[in-house]
Amino acid sequence: MGELLPSLDMDEVRRLDRAHVFHSWSAQDLIDPPGVASAQGSRFTDHEGRSYLDFASQLVNVNIGHQHPELVAAIAEAAGRMATMAPGFAVEARSQAAAMIAARAPGDLDSVFFTNGGADANEHAIRMARLHTGRHKVLAAYRSYHGGTSGAMALTGEPRRWGSEPSFTGVVHFWGPYPYRSPFHSDSDEQECERALEHLRQTIAVEGPQHVAAIVLETVVGTNGVLVPPDGYLAGVREICDEHGIVMVADEVMAGFGRAGEWFAVDRWGVTPDLITFAKGVNSGYVPLGGVIVDAPIRETFGQRPYPGGLTYQGHPLACASAVASMRIFERDGIVEHARALGEDVIGPGLREIAGRHPSVGDVRGLGVLWAVELVRDRETREPLVPFNASGEASAPMGEVAAACKEAGLWPMVAGNRVHVVPPCTTSADEVREGLAILDEALSVADAHTA
Repeated sequence: MGELLPSLDMDEVRRLDRAHVFHSWSAQDLIDPPGVASAQGSRFTDHEGRSYLDFASQLVNVNIGHQHPELVAAIAEAAGRMATMAPGFAVEARSQAAAMIAARAPGDLDSVFFTNGGADANEHAIRMARLHTGRHKVLAAYRSYHGGTSGAMALTGEPRRWGSEPSFTGVVHFWGPYPYRSPFHSDSDEQECERALEHLRQTIAVEGPQHVAAIVLETVVGTNGVLVPPDGYLAGVREICDEHGIVMVADEVMAGFGRAGEWFAVDRWGVTPDLITFAKGVNSGYVPLGGVIVDAPIRETFGQRPYPGGLTYQGHPLACASAVASMRIFERDGIVEHARALGEDVIGPGLREIAGRHPSVGDVRGLGVLWAVELVRDRETREPLVPFNASGEASAPMGEVAAACKEAGLWPMVAGNRVHVVPPCTTSADEVREGLAILDEALSVADAHTA
């Protein structure tokens, strides 16, 4: 029998990519994707043999690191047992994964509706909320990203939704808290929390609370700035939802499963939503998997009434087996606790030291292994290093910072006028310090653009 998966040299891989792969979020003729030859732990190696410390965790999803040998072995073992099975059957991996996820979720969120990723998880959360309440409108923040499918794009508040409009109806956007660039002209975190909640109340009032099915929010805003909510904000949203019978949906696709130093970021504030959406870190993307964790009242809505939705690959046995293995590794090795300690003891202090050396650093914020360094031209005016939604020449300064990082062996995540520091949860303290030292040097490029 011939080789079923023949190895190609990297030149052929890149040739086939340019000839046949249609890439997301890209002008196809203007990109030249780097070839990746291998990956291990917190590093990957490109087609030229250059190794990079992965400070982006790819798309902030490789929480357990690249090619974790036990997780790879668990997937191979699961494939030998049962490669696939339709979602209408009870199978071991699916049942185990659902029970383990429910056990880590707060309150009475005890049922799991599996999906293929985060976008469709948010789509189904909205469908559940609308059917549960009999209402149509959904509120979501302007500074948010909820996924690339039509409904999830409508929920998204940032510019990536523009190309998909008009689409999904009934979505109303509001401003969430952002103390560094307060839309409410606040002077403190406490004031920002109070004013953001009042703004949300007013938005609900003018939309008609009797028409609002759900409020959807990223527990910690991810690609739009790593905005950690002020203490009291999530509790305030919970109170507003309870007052008006609105379903509270926490999008934990990025913040969940260790990224924020907790199994779920809501645990940090002791808040229990009605629905939690997840993906990414549940199995670090080794096999596509996402889902919605459902509380008892919403589950009861569909106790005698069919839920009108499903997917062919829902709760795929290989994906669920990888989630089971990943959660067991996380628990055995204390990875959630390690991520929390990295944020408190290494990343946070390290970034604050860096900020003291660079006039281009306007703000540092984050928790766990989810951090942002916001870059400015002027600390006094807080003018961003690049304009909002910049492209082309206007975005060049951030491109220069990214290039300086890559040249020194660090693969950064750059979003807007920020560098996000989001390495795998398994990254060692020494590796984090190595990456921060490279970032420290690279920020001299940003300093050259300051007033």
